[in-house]
Formats: sequence, structure tokens, C-alpha cells
Amino acid sequence: MTANKASFLSHLQRALQLDLFGDLFVVERKPDPKPSAPRQGLPRRPKPSGVSPNASPNPQNNSSESEGKLKKILLGDVVLEYTLRRSKRRSIGFLIGDEGLRITAPRWVNLSEIEQAILEKQEWILKHLRAKREQQSQRQASQLRFEDGATIPLLGDAFRMRFELGRSKITVDHGTTELRIQLPVDTNDPLHETMCRTRLKAWLQQQAKLIFSQRMPELAEQLGVDYKHMQLSSAGTRWGSCTSNGVIRLNWRLVHLEPDLIDYVIAHELAHRIEMNHSPAFWATVERIYPRYDEARKRLKEVAVAGLPQL
Repeated sequence: MTANKASFLSHLQRALQLDLFGDLFVVERKPDPKPSAPRQGLPRRPKPSGVSPNASPNPQNNSSESEGKLKKILLGDVVLEYTLRRSKRRSIGFLIGDEGLRITAPRWVNLSEIEQAILEKQEWILKHLRAKREQQSQRQASQLRFEDGATIPLLGDAFRMRFELGRSKITVDHGTTELRIQLPVDTNDPLHETMCRTRLKAWLQQQAKLIFSQRMPELAEQLGVDYKHMQLSSAGTRWGSCTSNGVIRLNWRLVHLEPDLIDYVIAHELAHRIEMNHSPAFWATVERIYPRYDEARKRLKEVAVAGLPQL
């Protein structure tokens, strides 16, 4: 660990001896949003003449349907599974969720027409199914193990978690790169993981708030701008945002990244106090306080929020 990081962590450790049973800070933020699922719909089509909304023009075809159960269709050499639901909507809708493809169709559309719609949309369907699987794999790989010796990134370095029985408390040992977590239950207790997850998330958010509160005024002064206030964010895909009235939100998961990347995100959002766009003038503004912004920007694109420890 560099001397700069050691000094930084030492400063934070002195500033915070966090009793995690206490309510030491309040962060104004919205709950984690559920990942949005892509939707597509086919154009509306008129109902067949003389057919009621609840009747099927082909009873024999629809009589074999088991609504809500998995169905299969062959797309080239790929067997696609999907769930079919009926509704009062007027078009066939496609939804890619964690469970795969779900299709919602009007009651008057028969199964052969639904399968034809799948064939027409197969490129879109397969593309988004692949993206969803990759997202799930990334999320699974980033699940944090609450075992003694398991690692967690903090300011760009890997810290080993050490669990101790005692009063709820977390301390950083930057000399040994260890995160010592004291809990009133031992690792064999069924409550251990839940309690550790809750305490660790609160502690990381507190660390993030300390870091952001230290760096933002300094960088704002260098740029010659002000801001209304800072809030922590738990956004699933964004590192930060800046509103037109000067509210800056920073993703608390930045605490896992190197200090210079944190500075870049802060500089980026502060620059929006001058340019509320991403024009050449905006990047010139960022460059005034973060000359190597292009390098940091590329590095940050390689880091996905979903790939960080999931708490």
C-alpha cells in the first residue's frame, strides 16, 4: 500500500470509531432500484371481426395452452424457453427478466401467431437474453463471502476481513491491509452474515461520506464553483449526477475504487456546475482540475457498478 493511501486511511480511522449500533449519520437517498427490464411490443393489430375479446379464433390451437408454464420454440440451433401470459393488452409484449423471456399476449391471438412474432423478434430477444445472463453472472461472481480471510476492495486495495467476537465495531489496519469486524455473534451463528452485511454496508457508506465531504470542497474551490449539497447514491449504473440547482449525488460504492478515480467522478460532477452537458467546453472544464481525465474515464468504464461487492 502506498504511503498516500496509508495516510488517507489512517486519517479516516482517527475520524471515525464507528459504533454500528448507533445511528451516527443520516444519508438522504432512494432505495436501490430494481434492474429495469427491456420491453418491446409489436404494433397493435385489430381484433378479428365477430370475435369477442375473451374468445379464441382457433379454439383447438389455444386449448392446448398451459398459461404461465414454460414453452419452447426452436430458433435455428437454439431452443428458446419462454413463459406465456394472457392479458387485455392489444399487442404482443416481450419482457426479459431474471427468469428469462416472458411474453404477454391478447387472448384473441393464437399460439402460431405468437410463435411467428417470436421469430420476427428473435435477434432482439437473443441479444437481450445474452446481456441478462452476463449481468447475472457478473452479479453472482461479485457476491461477497462473509468468511474470515475473504477480501473486499477499499480505495483500490484488497483488504482481508477478520471477524472477532465483541462489541459491534469495524476498524481498518492499513499496515496489514485488514478490515477487523467485531460482532456480538460468532461466525457460526445463523445471524452472522445478515448482521455483518448490514453493519459493513453502513460503515462503507460512512467512509464514502467522509471521503466525499473532504474532497468536494477542495476540488470545488480549485474550479471556482459552489454546490448546494452532496448526497450519497445507490444507483445501479451511475457513478454520480448533478442537478441544475446544485445537488450532487455520488455513488457510495466509489469507496471501493482508487482515490484518483473518486477525484475524477467528483471533478466530473462539479464541472456540470459550469456546463450542464458533455460538450468540448465541458471536458475542458474537467481538465482544469483533472488533467488526466481521459485516462480516468477509460479506466472507470472498465469498472461496472454491478461488478463491485454486492451488499
